[in-house]
Amino acid sequence: MLKKISCKYILSILVLLGIALNTLTADAQNIRQYQLESGPNGAQLVMRNILQPEPGANEVLVQVRAVSLNRRDLAVLHRNPPNGLVPTSDGAGEVIAIGHNVTAFSVGDRVAGTFFADWPGGRRTAEALASGRGGGVDGMLSEMIVSHETGLVLIPDHLSYEEAATLPCAALTAWRALFTDGNLKSGQHVLLEGTGGVSIFGLQLAAAAGAKPIITSSSDEKLIKARALGAIGTVNYRTNTEWQKTVLELTGGAGIDHVLDVVGRETLYRAIETLAYDGHIALIGALSGRADELSLGSLPRGTSMTNIAVGSRDDFIAMNEFLTEHGLRPVIDRVFSFEEAPAAYEYMDSSAHLGKIVITL
Repeated sequence: MLKKISCKYILSILVLLGIALNTLTADAQNIRQYQLESGPNGAQLVMRNILQPEPGANEVLVQVRAVSLNRRDLAVLHRNPPNGLVPTSDGAGEVIAIGHNVTAFSVGDRVAGTFFADWPGGRRTAEALASGRGGGVDGMLSEMIVSHETGLVLIPDHLSYEEAATLPCAALTAWRALFTDGNLKSGQHVLLEGTGGVSIFGLQLAAAAGAKPIITSSSDEKLIKARALGAIGTVNYRTNTEWQKTVLELTGGAGIDHVLDVVGRETLYRAIETLAYDGHIALIGALSGRADELSLGSLPRGTSMTNIAVGSRDDFIAMNEFLTEHGLRPVIDRVFSFEEAPAAYEYMDSSAHLGKIVITL
């Protein structure tokens, strides 16, 4: 009888252990990620547990270490995205597994995702522009992501994961505007609008290239910080409503060679008044809406305009080489934990930041 009881007891223990092991195994295969869920006042962030993804052929599994926010992420929230979309375009992490036929990366590599998951290089295509992470396809606000190897780049050795996470959208947009499309030269004047991610990256890149950046802001405190980053001139557009005249004076009357227009309607017309002959305007953002009308007669001779769409993987690689050469580090305003992601979005919406907002995982 004792033997029978002992056997039954042992069997029960084994069953319980098996259940416990299965539970632990199941938990180990789950990861956390944020998804967007539509509501009456727009989409909201919802944290969910999902099964850990597995890389297929030519795919890489990345343990995401940090994510950064852009104005675009707020716009996605308000345009009724599909339920279940993983938000944010920017993130960096460590390769923890690779699928068959992967040749570009190895386990342990430090990588960042490209803004467009499918734009390796060359001319823009409709397919490439439809692959924007966190908008057209799932983004980076997840403990792990799977990406095709052509949707990743190695990050500079001197940057942390938090710093590297700021690069895919804002930094690359500024790089493409100034170098790929703008052909920036040393000694040229560059006008940056505001002190958000694109403008601060534009300031740093222009200064490192030997150009002469001039920046505007509504905050004198932020303008002081901008000078420390390399701005040769600053203008408070709130206290100086005719700021374009002051900008022109700061160039000695020569005019601005490159404008990174991130605001749109409220700034573009004034920015045009600052242009030098053969100047370039990079149309990037539309915080105040797009300019509906533009008199071609108001443009100085030789003016060119480019509608910027971030950049390709090839652009990203070229930018990283420049960052490494000059030892540039992104400016991070504030870091939030993964659990504080909704608060990070609120802080972005406040426009209180200078530089980038980062979420760590």
